[in-house]
Amino acid sequence: MKKSKSFTILSYAVIFVLLILYIAPLILVLNVSLKSYPEYLMNPIGLVKEIQWSNYVDAWTEGNFANYFINSMIYTVAATVLTIIVSVLGAFPVARGYVKWSGFIYLFFLLSQFLPNPMVSQYKLMLSLRENLDFFGYDTKLGYIILKTSGTGVVFMLFVGYIKSISRDLDEAAGMDGSGYMRYLFQMIMPLMKPVIATGVILTAIGIWNDFVGPIMYLPSKVNYPITFGLKEFKGQYGNNWPLLACGITLVAAPLMVLYSFIQKYLVDGALAGAVKS
Repeated sequence: MKKSKSFTILSYAVIFVLLILYIAPLILVLNVSLKSYPEYLMNPIGLVKEIQWSNYVDAWTEGNFANYFINSMIYTVAATVLTIIVSVLGAFPVARGYVKWSGFIYLFFLLSQFLPNPMVSQYKLMLSLRENLDFFGYDTKLGYIILKTSGTGVVFMLFVGYIKSISRDLDEAAGMDGSGYMRYLFQMIMPLMKPVIATGVILTAIGIWNDFVGPIMYLPSKVNYPITFGLKEFKGQYGNNWPLLACGITLVAAPLMVLYSFIQKYLVDGALAGAVKS
């Protein structure tokens, strides 16, 4: 398709506007986090003159972010790994048609994306589980991890689309070589799924790490708070000290930014996976 000069200019203009909308708030928060409180009062949006790295130390210690950070890492890593494994185990037989009514199963997952979040039923389920098992259910780390693992719909559909683009000849070759089902799935199929797995990881990790409503409902004990809810508690204590609050916001956002920087090269390939069947 031939591109005109006006189209190219418009494209760059749109990209520039989007960069400003996304990057400017990050730069503003980082700039505020490095100011002293008196400097912030004198010039809230001006460039920092004397960098105060100690703000991050103060925010980390006074806000008890160490405990919140560890909790969020446990929830995010465990639930993300389980979500990927469960999605692969479910998507492969559905994509290959190795189970009956595979088309109906895929349609069921698709329709589930348009249904409202069943918070009331989940809440009652978590309470009932806690009554029978102390370590599982409401206000427990394990119960919350299992609950977050249940949200596999989008990842499952991405995996189904990508697996359909992988040649079925590999299945036959693996069977002739005597490879077991699980070995074939985890040692041959999953390495071929790196782009779409990276997409599934970032989508799942963002949803779990940034979740705020879930901890309010299912994790009332302070010892189980994730970092997002810890930021809320920190804001209640230092609501007027915006440099420390900006440090807290940066601490919450930084892990996902680091994760994205490592796997961003796979995201585009994963998002487009399965669009053209080989």
